[in-house]
Amino acid sequence: MNTDIVDLRAFYASLLGKLAERSIAMALASLWCKLPDERLVGLGYAIPWLDRFGADAERVFAFMPARQGALRWPPGRASATALVFEEELPLADAAVDRVLVVHALEHAENPRQMLIELWRVLAPGGRIVIVVPNRRGVWARFEHTPFGTGLPYSRSQLVELLREANFTPGAWADTLHFPPARRRWLMRLHQVLERTGRRFWPLFAGVLVVEAEKRLYQGIPAKARRKRRVLVPVLSPQGATRAVAHMDKKEG
Repeated sequence: MNTDIVDLRAFYASLLGKLAERSIAMALASLWCKLPDERLVGLGYAIPWLDRFGADAERVFAFMPARQGALRWPPGRASATALVFEEELPLADAAVDRVLVVHALEHAENPRQMLIELWRVLAPGGRIVIVVPNRRGVWARFEHTPFGTGLPYSRSQLVELLREANFTPGAWADTLHFPPARRRWLMRLHQVLERTGRRFWPLFAGVLVVEAEKRLYQGIPAKARRKRRVLVPVLSPQGATRAVAHMDKKEG
């Protein structure tokens, strides 16, 4: 099940969405280091955090998958939004320094191919930051939030996927330790529940955040050479020769 742009915008305009946005921003801030003259791209629905972390960047683009839909951003200025296919981004090789992926990996038809495409557009030493629903978390089990749609991931699954696409995982963070309840009295306790969950049940966080660096060189394991059968040509079919010799013996 995919979440379209209308549902995403409505969720982050709600009180629960604003609390989720704030918690994810805190997790991103814990591993986000400033890059001078950074060229930043957000893939998926990364607009709420591009406003926060893209202020000092040289240029910022918001790429939104075709199946999700797009909206104009930033408001009141020239649009920096593009509707894209995740596996064919409209960028040259090594064109950007960092990609923020939110609400994209869990909905990708081919996650590995999407990451390979991101590897292509990242500059040497470029970084990818992925925000993805946690397979063990409560948020992945409720469809009234965008984190309850698509395919959630565990840490080990993310590590394997990133390494297959030639990325080296680095810093990790987790967030959304409070339940995705829509009752206001429970949402008022989100700060207490977030701190308590971060301390006592971090494995069950709603969202995982990982930063990975583009790897330029990778060893390729050598495969054992298989023995090949060698076909030796003959002047005449052996079966026909044997049949003629048998007929001669009978006539003799």
